[in-house]
Amino acid sequence: MLDKLKIAIVCDWLTVFAGAERVVLEMHQLFPEAPIFTSVYNKNGCKVFAQADVRESFLKWIPGARSFHRVLLPLMPLAFENMNLDAYDLVISSSHSAAKGIVTRPETLHVSYCHSPMRYVWDQSHGYQNQFSTFSPLRFLYQPLLHRIRLWDRLAAERVDRFVVNSAYVGERVKKYYGKESTVIAPPVDLSYFSPGEEERKGYIAVGRLIPYKRFELVVETFNTLKKPLTVVGEGPFEKKLRKMAGPHIHFAGRVSDEELRGYYRKARALIFPQMEDFGIVPLEAMASGTPVLAYGKGGALETVESGVSGLFFDEQTVDSLSDVVRRFERREWDSAKVAASVQRFSSARFKAELRHFLESAWKQHQDMLA
Repeated sequence: MLDKLKIAIVCDWLTVFAGAERVVLEMHQLFPEAPIFTSVYNKNGCKVFAQADVRESFLKWIPGARSFHRVLLPLMPLAFENMNLDAYDLVISSSHSAAKGIVTRPETLHVSYCHSPMRYVWDQSHGYQNQFSTFSPLRFLYQPLLHRIRLWDRLAAERVDRFVVNSAYVGERVKKYYGKESTVIAPPVDLSYFSPGEEERKGYIAVGRLIPYKRFELVVETFNTLKKPLTVVGEGPFEKKLRKMAGPHIHFAGRVSDEELRGYYRKARALIFPQMEDFGIVPLEAMASGTPVLAYGKGGALETVESGVSGLFFDEQTVDSLSDVVRRFERREWDSAKVAASVQRFSSARFKAELRHFLESAWKQHQDMLA
């Protein structure tokens, strides 16, 4: 059924290859002839799309746009609304920002895979505002800007015919902020690549973008107190501050290759996951590598980590609570094979099959409504 349709894929941006970009890659593999529309595309940061038909918005002409795309958020609605998608029967948007705001014909079915309603304009908006000092001019500019984007985001959600979400947690937020029902299809992890190894496990690991909401400062403070070895993998604007905080037991690996990351997972006793995430691909990669996860007990981690089997939860984002879960973890024996087996349901094949089945059903219902 779908093979006869003209299909387009839309995503917020393609600048680095992370969890959202992996979902876009799976969509591209499912529909290799579908062009990918996006705001900006960094070919060096997303080399996996080298053979894809990627079409950028007018934002590509702005100097530095591919490196500093986030500061262009006020222009994102215009960029996506200007995309002409009249030629397509089915449009699939992968969105955590403005991509769902595309305008389609009434005959076109628009399915949006929502990674999250915009955190910075909804439930975490106050946290983002706190990055500015009380009297900073940026703070006063940021507040009215958020208000305008919040109004646009709510209206943009009305243009979506069907929502798919990566977790039940995100589904609740889609219902809260957009008033829309959704279907959960968990994103995939590359189980053929991430698997347990034979390496000796020493020390702990934390992986991700070094930005405030990821709460890496909590991990650094805790391991300074515990005096246990920790490797921090990733880069970001918070890195300089974290390095200043870190004691001699903490190593910063920076940005690493996929092969190096797999090695870090295989050598770690456990992954520390201190943030409340919408879903979280990093814990899945770690568990697929046989590495247990010590996670903050809220958000998407509750849907992937099995307490006592593939990891443990801590209740508060405090040094005491995280320290306690590390101690509890070290008092138990962990089976890497069982940890890896716990995430087999998140395979790439499963994701493609579930998404295709959903799209086929949604297209049939859409056609029945138009008849």
